[in-house]
Amino acid sequence: GGSAMAAVRDVEIDPEGTFKYILVRLQCPGGGEQRDIVRGTKAAEFHNHIFEKVNPEMEKLGYECKCLGGGKIEHNSKDKKIRVFGLSTGYGKADHSVTVEILKKEYTDYEITWSDDKK
Repeated sequence: GGSAMAAVRDVEIDPEGTFKYILVRLQCPGGGEQRDIVRGTKAAEFHNHIFEKVNPEMEKLGYECKCLGGGKIEHNSKDKKIRVFGLSTGYGKADHSVTVEILKKEYTDYEITWSDDKK
């Protein structure tokens, strides 16, 4: 139970550039422990491509996944800045403030901001 969920990384995003991201809630079947993770990559043309990759991985570990929404991430590793913005047509807008809190756990020395801007 708990140990497998701890092995799942909070954040997996590309090291540089602007790309789509989703906020995903993991839950143990039948309730109990849950946590939110951030996944984003330039390789995904659409938000559901990210979810279609994450979902089977998490199901293998025994979690149910739910996409809480999406947006875009602009990752500037040189200046150590991350900007979270935009929305997903299919999943709606993620709560970017939640995303920022998760990103701060991983990127402790970054300036991380969010807005509802489309671009």
